[in-house]
Amino acid sequence: MRIVALVPGGIGDQILFFATCDDLKRYHPNAQIDVFVEPNSKAAYRVSQSIHEVLTFDYQNRNSLADWGDLVGRIRDREYDVALVVAQDWFIGLLMWLTGIPVRIGYKAKNTPFLTHTITCRKNHYLAEVYHDLLQPLNISDVCPELTINVPRQDLEWAKQEQKHLGVHETGYILISGSSSNSLTTLSLRETYPIESWQEIIQECQQKQPNLPLVVIEQENDAQFIPSLLNITRNLKVTSPSDIGKLAAIIGGASLLLSIDNEALQLSVAVQTYTIALFGDREPVTRLPKNEKFLAIKSPTSKIKDISPQDVLAKIWGG
Repeated sequence: MRIVALVPGGIGDQILFFATCDDLKRYHPNAQIDVFVEPNSKAAYRVSQSIHEVLTFDYQNRNSLADWGDLVGRIRDREYDVALVVAQDWFIGLLMWLTGIPVRIGYKAKNTPFLTHTITCRKNHYLAEVYHDLLQPLNISDVCPELTINVPRQDLEWAKQEQKHLGVHETGYILISGSSSNSLTTLSLRETYPIESWQEIIQECQQKQPNLPLVVIEQENDAQFIPSLLNITRNLKVTSPSDIGKLAAIIGGASLLLSIDNEALQLSVAVQTYTIALFGDREPVTRLPKNEKFLAIKSPTSKIKDISPQDVLAKIWGG
């Protein structure tokens, strides 16, 4: 069976889709599962264990009819048996009908005549479970499995060497992920937590746990975040994973991750690292499973900058 999934969204959204792919592969071990994702999100599949091929299409671009036609042609030429459509968009359903794929599964919307099977989208539910619902027409109705990833061995080895380089391999460490990568496409997700608030959190952690190092994750777009933080904070270590596998490996070795809503958060869930996540306008229930390892702090104003550092510290010491 040849299956294609159209999954818009950033790296975090892709990781949340992994559980669906893994369960599909468990029921159909010989199935070939391909995904069409946005170019900047392709990197997520370095740690996927179920996907055969990752293809790209810029869903957010102002695509011409020729661009959409090219997508239809690329999909039609591969002769898929099943299409999973994540976006609630009648136009995507029309395109899948034009490909001739016999089984086309998606969410109910106002106009969904081009899909063969539609599922009610459970808004305000954990997104991994919402994605997993798409498998119901394929007679897969089990509870959504936990997120898991497959970190390449060379990335695990890199993390070991990085921990030694940072001097944290024997003590453990608190990891901070305070910025979003360029792969996140929703503007609100690019909102960062204020430097001054991070400074207050870091300083109290250093006072209460002076022997527990704090490590901040540096990403490609951290031109201002990292230098500003280092300028006002002493004894802060920096790690710069070059890909999603190394990022997952360094998160897996942490005692605690402090993170905004980004791809590091979803990797932390997958590797089962204790996590405290800061949310602005998104509801935590849609991004985190019910698990005592993963604690959420929701802004009272839906703006992440309005989360009090004292609320974060209270979660760290008493959460």
